[in-house]
Amino acid sequence: MGRFILKRVVLVIPVLIGVTLLTFMMVHLVPGDPIVVMLGDRATAENVERLRREFGFDRPLYVQYLDYVWSALQGDLGSSIRTRQPVLDEVLRVFPSTLKLTAAAVLVATVVGVSAGMLAATAKHRIVDFLTMALVLVGISTPTFFSSLLLILLFSLKLDLLPVAAGSGIKPLILPSVALAAPAAAVLARVTRSSLLEELRKDYVRTAYAKGLKDRTVMTVHVLKNALIPVVTIIGLQVGGLMAGAVIVESVFARPGIGRFAVTSINARDLPAIQGIALVAALIYVTVNLLVDILYGFIDPRIKYR
Repeated sequence: MGRFILKRVVLVIPVLIGVTLLTFMMVHLVPGDPIVVMLGDRATAENVERLRREFGFDRPLYVQYLDYVWSALQGDLGSSIRTRQPVLDEVLRVFPSTLKLTAAAVLVATVVGVSAGMLAATAKHRIVDFLTMALVLVGISTPTFFSSLLLILLFSLKLDLLPVAAGSGIKPLILPSVALAAPAAAVLARVTRSSLLEELRKDYVRTAYAKGLKDRTVMTVHVLKNALIPVVTIIGLQVGGLMAGAVIVESVFARPGIGRFAVTSINARDLPAIQGIALVAALIYVTVNLLVDILYGFIDPRIKYR
């Protein structure tokens, strides 16, 4: 097992190099002079030259990249143009709120999606199956900002059951986490249904029924474990979508977080902050998928020997 984990970690190294290269090139791919873009109306010749030296743009590109990677390894992602504070400090300040929202959304999406997929699979080609798949289609098709506004209108303004504004406790987290989780739950429901139906057609299921095992025993003990293997992978892949959706949800619900910080930084043309946010988000996504990959090996031991 140790060799399997080491192999997965080694395979992540080229991905991390690619991530640092892409985030580094973000600044240099900006049309025109990135310093002029950051300064905007304050782009005097003196200010441009000062910031060019401050950010090291007067050095060769490969030297800038190596310096960027070395600084990132030491936890230095530069300073925000807008706040003059270290970017990493700014990200760490708002990260707990986004982590709480994303974790809640993953939990809601997993519970609702897997349950809906199981319900649809066990009622194949019946009215429950058709209704569930119709809801799945709605969940996938509805934009996150629209579902966020709909939830606010229904549960906060009309029924006055849940608050809109961010705050402490679980109640302020319910509406944004449900809005964020809806598309992911729909995808998980579809994958769970397809995976269960595929497993139910296999020989070992017919053997289990031939031995006189009950439907619940066959489903929970034998089928579900094998059917959830691809679902685990999908959950890891959905983390990226949830982090992207957090930008919209945090803005609609006025929640502090990385998404809202990113929008503010983009509006302020704060390229160092945008670069740092992109790097942190990419590293989180890579780390989560590495953990899912390792977990996949525990769930399906056959993976270790491939």
